[in-house]
Amino acid sequence: MSELRFDERVAIITGAGNGLGKAHALELARRGAMVVVNDLGGAVDGAGTDVSAAQLVVDEIAAAGGIAIANTDSVTDAAAARSMVEQAIEEFGRLDIVVNNAGILRDKAFHNSTLENWQAVIDVHLTGAYNVTLPAFQHMREAGYGRIVMTSSPAGLYGNFGQTNYSSAKMGLVGFARAIKQEGGRKGVQANVIAPTADTRMTEGLLGSIADDSQPEHITAVVGYLCHESCDLNGEVLACAAGRVARAFVGVTPGIFDRDLSIDTVADNITEIMNEEGYTVPDNVGDEMKLILDGLKANPV
Repeated sequence: MSELRFDERVAIITGAGNGLGKAHALELARRGAMVVVNDLGGAVDGAGTDVSAAQLVVDEIAAAGGIAIANTDSVTDAAAARSMVEQAIEEFGRLDIVVNNAGILRDKAFHNSTLENWQAVIDVHLTGAYNVTLPAFQHMREAGYGRIVMTSSPAGLYGNFGQTNYSSAKMGLVGFARAIKQEGGRKGVQANVIAPTADTRMTEGLLGSIADDSQPEHITAVVGYLCHESCDLNGEVLACAAGRVARAFVGVTPGIFDRDLSIDTVADNITEIMNEEGYTVPDNVGDEMKLILDGLKANPV
């Protein structure tokens, strides 16, 4: 099989000064993409700035013969995010790929959480993705082509102690991508999600025995595929870690149907309600509505 290339494609990768984002930027550039390397250069908790972070990645790409430019705007600033998109188009004439990777951590057990820490994490992960994706989507929709990747997390899919803010933001990105799928698919714009686990500065000391096997490059392999024009997935979530890639999804069990449903009926049938055998995977809200309509037809008054 020939190498999948990104020649003439233009990509924005947020949070690309370190970790996963850096790995994504280096690999897409190696395969021919022109890359906007965005990074504010802050600490893991979002404090401070270091404008050299993005430029160092750009320098590394240039040294390897690739093409990239640095951007140090904060994704939390809507005007700056739009300017980032405009910079890509002005510099390279187009925009084909957006990888929303920027993120911070402010972990606290929920009973010790603060609104400030909640908002800071939501602002970067979820609202930040919105700020960048909106102008990018508008351009892609007109161009008739686009690939968008959201960076979720196992913490978003399944929850994690001390990360109510982070888990909420990360699951929000799944719904975000699923909605873009509905709106962008007919215009050639696809949005997918990764739920990665990798050894980076954000997970330092947290991965235990799998840390040595959990390299950012494993995640980049999945991101690269989702960004490629040959990929026809849309609205999907791929869990990836240590070389393992698997589909994650929201499924619905057959459950029960009772037109006279009561608290007691739910209690008496909870085992059947929770039984996963015969589950379905709705593609959209309409699919869920069809399950309800089918149940009504099968249980006439």
